[in-house]
Amino acid sequence: MKGRKPVTSTERIQLAKNTRVIVVADTHSKPHPNTIEIIKEKQPDLILHAGDIGTLSVLDPLKKIAPLIAVRGNIDSVKCDLPDVVTIFFESAGVVRSCWLLTHIAVRGPKLKSPIHSLASAMQAQLVVCGHSHVPLLTHDRGIAVFNPGSCGPRRFVLPILIGQIDIDQAGLHFQHIACSTGETWRPDVG
Repeated sequence: MKGRKPVTSTERIQLAKNTRVIVVADTHSKPHPNTIEIIKEKQPDLILHAGDIGTLSVLDPLKKIAPLIAVRGNIDSVKCDLPDVVTIFFESAGVVRSCWLLTHIAVRGPKLKSPIHSLASAMQAQLVVCGHSHVPLLTHDRGIAVFNPGSCGPRRFVLPILIGQIDIDQAGLHFQHIACSTGETWRPDVG
């Protein structure tokens, strides 16, 4: 986004009683071979791609599974038709139940960058979903939840290859990271 104004967009999603969102990021044109099958098995209501897509054809199989919202990452062409930031309003019976911000670069370490925190605060967002670092992250910063699914693309260093899952129900938001190699829940303490 250096040297240009970020392109923003807004989406409105109707919540079911229980809604499942799958989050992928940093596919870099080569998602893990198990990614699509695992996502199909999870039966998501919505898929988010948090940028660094690479070849845009990566999005095609995702769109066949569930509605898809994607943002441009720093490796993605500014000529592609993707926004840099999407504000997502989850609604039920005409009332906004939750607001999320989807963007590629949002954190420095575990903290939201100031412009992202300011935007999320102004939108009263509960959650910022991001990618970029390839590091799986679930944290809170100044009252806003932050979720990075990690990368499901080519391995960087020794980082795991993951997707994220967010389940929304009346009790709130429930997060997990899922290993692309096994389809099982991943925890940092078990590799």
